[in-house]
Amino acid sequence: MEDLSLNLNALPDEILIFILKKLDHVEVLYSLTGVNKRRTTIAHDSIFTSHLTLYFSDKCIKPLPDPILDRFCSQILPEIHPKIEWLNLEPTSMECILCATNYLYLYGLGLYGVSIEQAIFLTGRLFHFNYVNSESVRSK
Repeated sequence: MEDLSLNLNALPDEILIFILKKLDHVEVLYSLTGVNKRRTTIAHDSIFTSHLTLYFSDKCIKPLPDPILDRFCSQILPEIHPKIEWLNLEPTSMECILCATNYLYLYGLGLYGVSIEQAIFLTGRLFHFNYVNSESVRSK
């Protein structure tokens, strides 16, 4: 059998993006950002940046490991913040992620692994919301 080797650099961007779309977006961003200009540009495409789930889920919700979270908060999120439209977060890393940059085009925030009371407390603390009628939120 002939040994077949594939050089990713030889693939056109469209093919590479097609392949990378099959992977988790967090893994694409973490693995390709900063490798070289071409791979960073591909990783920063809106396909991978518009909707981010910044936790791991394997029957239960787990935060990202500290080295990955630290890199996202210090480098990756500040670089891609204009492209982020939706974030799915878990409570232990929520403050770090939301304080990492300004999310100018964020229109959705999913909080997972939290009770409604925790969600109100966490978002109120971060965004200084005034929950005048928090009973209506709790009843939904």
